Amino acid sequence: MKDSIQTDILIVGAGPIGLELAAVLKRMGVSYEQVDAGQVGQTISWYPRQVKFFSSPERIAIAGVPLTTPDQDKATREQYLAYLRGIVQQFGLMVRTYERVTQINKDGERFAVHTQKDGEERAYQARHVVMAIGDMHRPNKLNIPGEDLEHVSHYFDEPHRYFGQRLLIVGGRNSAVETAIRCSRAGAHVTLAYRRARFDDSSIKYWLLPEIEALIKSGQITYLPNTTPISLTNTLARLAPTDEDGEPDPSGGEAIDQPADFVLLLTGYQMDTSLLEDAGVELVGENRGPKLDTDSMMTNVPGLYVAGTAAAGTQKNFRLFIENCHPHVTRIVKSITGQEPPPGLVNDAAKTYDLPES
Repeated sequence: MKDSIQTDILIVGAGPIGLELAAVLKRMGVSYEQVDAGQVGQTISWYPRQVKFFSSPERIAIAGVPLTTPDQDKATREQYLAYLRGIVQQFGLMVRTYERVTQINKDGERFAVHTQKDGEERAYQARHVVMAIGDMHRPNKLNIPGEDLEHVSHYFDEPHRYFGQRLLIVGGRNSAVETAIRCSRAGAHVTLAYRRARFDDSSIKYWLLPEIEALIKSGQITYLPNTTPISLTNTLARLAPTDEDGEPDPSGGEAIDQPADFVLLLTGYQMDTSLLEDAGVELVGENRGPKLDTDSMMTNVPGLYVAGTAAAGTQKNFRLFIENCHPHVTRIVKSITGQEPPPGLVNDAAKTYDLPES
């Protein structure tokens, strides 16, 4: 292993909030390094092709750079990734991509951070570490027989492959509803199974809810409410009934055998908290989010901060998004440097909306 790289701040993660923080620190002349286990905007790159953000462009813009779209509509996945690449180029940010953090240890007044890239280990010594790692690292597994079959996936890419096929989509939140609509439009024979009786309009884009309801009412999409898969085969999905709370129905009931050529299990994602736990961060609440001081975003480990959606842990009822995480940048910068970020570098659009506290 080579000698440790010395820095004042190590940012782990190069999503929107991590990049906004890096832009501020660079403008202020503060020593920092930034690493990401994948590419810039890695989590966003997992979004389906051409999917549009829920938030309007001005609310997800970062570092004082406007985000504009050709049709003045909400940005697509592709447009936002291009925007983030432009931020890196415009500010001359040096992001060490495809470099995975493997260990974080407090070593006196500094942190010893170990990473790995292409089989080579690297070490950093940093006074402060900021974890901007997001909260969508792995899918929520159902742990049922057949979940690992080739035609079953927890990720939706684009609808073309399902043209003319019997597609079972499991889930009832935004991603499942949007996927059902797009695949139905592309000529798939869509069945949507949801463990609850009806959709929660607070977790679905407002312009999608009336459309999914209309497609179900017209019979273009088959809807199986109060059902959950219990096993999968190459041609069938067995669905058991659920109660009002979406749990297995204690009174029993007859299972449904639903034919399916493809199955998309869009049942949400979990945050990988292993690095935080290994570093000594206490996890609290149902979401197992990091314990922190919301005025500074510092965890119970002095000098270790969390920024962005990672501050909420695994979100079951979403309250942190890109748009209301911008203030995290200001809080962290003030805590570390004692100074406010330069005017205009941190998106303050969130201040004009009634958003939940982070």
